[in-house]
Amino acid sequence: MTRRGWILFLALGVIWGVPYLLIKVAVRELTPASLVFLRTALGAVLLLPVVIRHGNLRALLAHWRPIALFTVVEMGIPWLLLSHAEQHVTSSLAGLFMASVPLVGGVLARVTGGHEPLGVRRSVGLVVGLAGVVALLGLDLGRGDTLAIVALAIVALGYAVGPMIISRRLADLPVLDVVAASLALCAIGYAPAGLAQLPATMPALDVIGAVVVLGVACTAVAFLLFFRLIAEVGPVRATVITYVNPAVAVAAGVALLGEPFTLGTGAGFVLILAGSWLATGPASVGSGAAEPGETVAAE
Repeated sequence: MTRRGWILFLALGVIWGVPYLLIKVAVRELTPASLVFLRTALGAVLLLPVVIRHGNLRALLAHWRPIALFTVVEMGIPWLLLSHAEQHVTSSLAGLFMASVPLVGGVLARVTGGHEPLGVRRSVGLVVGLAGVVALLGLDLGRGDTLAIVALAIVALGYAVGPMIISRRLADLPVLDVVAASLALCAIGYAPAGLAQLPATMPALDVIGAVVVLGVACTAVAFLLFFRLIAEVGPVRATVITYVNPAVAVAAGVALLGEPFTLGTGAGFVLILAGSWLATGPASVGSGAAEPGETVAAE
């Protein structure tokens, strides 16, 4: 990997590792609907000019149905549920739970797409990854957090399905344009509830800062960097970022929010990442082709 590739990789690893911490801070004073609206509106304002400059508005309109489906599956439902979940669980747990996305995506791609059987390696990866989820669920999450865990599971499923929609139904469009259009659609959809639920008084500076960083850095800038990373190192290497984000999320939650790092967290971290690596790896030595659905989710 080139020096430029490493810089992009490390920058994106941090940028897509901190949203969980920022969401945890933002939901102290903002409702999930308001947070999703503000984040997507900021991202759309910054990325829509790219779509306009590319001149692809007509092509996007012709594919409005799959774009709308992608918006709901990748952003509309997951970002709302993630914000709800982080009102009840730690940001590090939420980030670590998302490490299962490659595992889920790899399995779904093969189950729904007619790919080769899982095989021994991928089957072992599935079992190991599930063991990691069990380790996480064994944590003392507290009363009422079962629903939060269910919400996180739905988020992981949405993050896995979203890229499959792009690869199978929107492959002829620039992905960045699809993302920009989806952010705009999501912002429009959440505008009524998001605006109505805004706090009556100005939120604290740390909450405002968290929203701005989420919308600008973790959404608009992150997608720009990600597609530059793909151009620099290729799509297969770029997906390795999925294994770095959870580590950053856990480290940020523990270091900046004082969240606990328990035995269950450590065991879950190792097992989920190992399982994802095994389950999404090549079927045979020397096989490096990416398969549908095995991409990085929008954090």
